[in-house]
Amino acid sequence: MINSDSLIDRLQRWDELALAEVYDTYAPAIYRYTCRLTGNQSTAQEIVSETFYRLLAALKNGGGPEKNISAWLYRVAHNLVVDHYRRAPVQDPLPIDSARLVDPDKGPDRVLELEKTDLVRQALWKLTDLQQQIIVLRFLEGLSNEEVAEITGKTVGSVKALQHRALASLRRILEKEDVQF
Repeated sequence: MINSDSLIDRLQRWDELALAEVYDTYAPAIYRYTCRLTGNQSTAQEIVSETFYRLLAALKNGGGPEKNISAWLYRVAHNLVVDHYRRAPVQDPLPIDSARLVDPDKGPDRVLELEKTDLVRQALWKLTDLQQQIIVLRFLEGLSNEEVAEITGKTVGSVKALQHRALASLRRILEKEDVQF
């Protein structure tokens, strides 16, 4: 991880190489995270752009990350995702015809895999915002409990408890939908 005090100092001094290093290091992870939460590539790209714009604005005004650049960026990105959903009109999710997304040479197993992935995504959306965030950060982004705690502003114990409850809820939702893995 590149969260050194010297990098943060360089950011606060508006060092262009430090700004580029932060962008190159964290933009792909923030994009994956926002894409998983929104399910839309262009929305994820917009949120990544806005996240880094807010970093620049915060640095210009004497703010920005004080200890952990990654946690600061994930927190901003998550808040932008939440804002995106608050502004968006309420819609029923569009059904996805998985067969149209599959290479015919891959066969029916790929269709089943896509259908299960879609069912898991829908189940994940039924969790609370915080539970979704913790599951995505822990299991899809591969962050540690300590990193998730710093991003969410919770204690490690709270993260573990929320993770346990979220996984139990996911299991119940998927069992109710009769999804077999």
